[in-house]
Amino acid sequence: MEAYLDNSATTRIDESVLTLMERVYREDFGNPSSRHKKGLDAERYIKAAKEQIAATLKCKPEEVFFTSGGTESNNTALIGTALANKRSGMHIITTAYEHASVYQPLFFLEELGFRVTYLVPGADGRISVDTLREALCKDTILVSIMAVNNEVGAVQDITALGTAVKEYNPAILFHVDAIQAYGKYRIYPKRQNIDLLSASAHKFHGPKGCGFLYIRERTKIKPLLYGGGQQKGMRSGTENVPGIAGCGLAAELACSKIEKLQEQLYDLKEYFAKGLQTLENVTIHLVDEEKGGSVSDAERSERLRRTAPHIMSVGFAGVRSEVLLHALEEKGIYVSSGSACSSNHPAVSGTLKAICVADDLLDTTVRFSFCKDTTRDELDYTLAVLKELLPQLRRFRRK
Repeated sequence: MEAYLDNSATTRIDESVLTLMERVYREDFGNPSSRHKKGLDAERYIKAAKEQIAATLKCKPEEVFFTSGGTESNNTALIGTALANKRSGMHIITTAYEHASVYQPLFFLEELGFRVTYLVPGADGRISVDTLREALCKDTILVSIMAVNNEVGAVQDITALGTAVKEYNPAILFHVDAIQAYGKYRIYPKRQNIDLLSASAHKFHGPKGCGFLYIRERTKIKPLLYGGGQQKGMRSGTENVPGIAGCGLAAELACSKIEKLQEQLYDLKEYFAKGLQTLENVTIHLVDEEKGGSVSDAERSERLRRTAPHIMSVGFAGVRSEVLLHALEEKGIYVSSGSACSSNHPAVSGTLKAICVADDLLDTTVRFSFCKDTTRDELDYTLAVLKELLPQLRRFRRK
């Protein structure tokens, strides 16, 4: 049996999305900048995808710009707005456990003289509104906060945080990395005071290599790519029409049944959590108390539902995460030991440190992530394999 439980890294492309993309590749392959029929046909796919995504966000199609994925969307949002607004101030606020595609651009901006404040989350993984308010100052031009943490599934109150930013100064831009949130939660930028929002298609059963950046109209931002002036000069380069068409359809499908999907995923998550309870020395981060504490079943269920429906971060004391990952892989079970985008540079997770995970669990944590196609049979198989493997791996480590 095979169990794919690494859906935060990437999801399987939806069959209807793949069918649409094949048609674009084979039949409607024109360059959307060409003025003949083939080009106009290609351009229609881009227009349709913008409308599909805009409908999910309740924004204007003109506010949706296509990118190569989440990393480019985040880089454009951060670097583009910082450079465009530096005369107003040089201070940026983010959190201590953002994705590398946020904190690496911010390191670059710090080299250019910008000052960055990194907010530390509480034990529940959330940034409090008061903590954000204390960090805001007259030089602040940008706040960037991840909606759902990609490693532990902590969910931020984006509406409250966005309101706090705008109450302090409406001119401060609010960027949300929604790469793990889009398609799992309803997100309406104008209602939530979001000026910029990043998303990536392969996280919601679309194609890899395509994403989008919502940019509220009249936002001051500089492009990172220059050339042919495509997408109103915001992102030059021949558009990836098959990817964009697939992204639009995947977005429409994902956002058409979010509430149903949430319940399905939370049901799977609670089922898996109950199974993990039967194993020794296992801690679900943000859910279980560490160092010998205990949590009632009711409190445990409530904590589970305060985290993202599709992400579960679990510490297996006495077993290194990389060892467990490969042991599971040999049994056809696929999980992650952290952010897939940083997997080639293994190190102790900054996210786990930020939420004060116990030292003995920092290098023993594995992420399980689910999707609409995940089944209880897959979870049962995974639990059975864990029950078999953990005692063996712990004995090996003690030697």
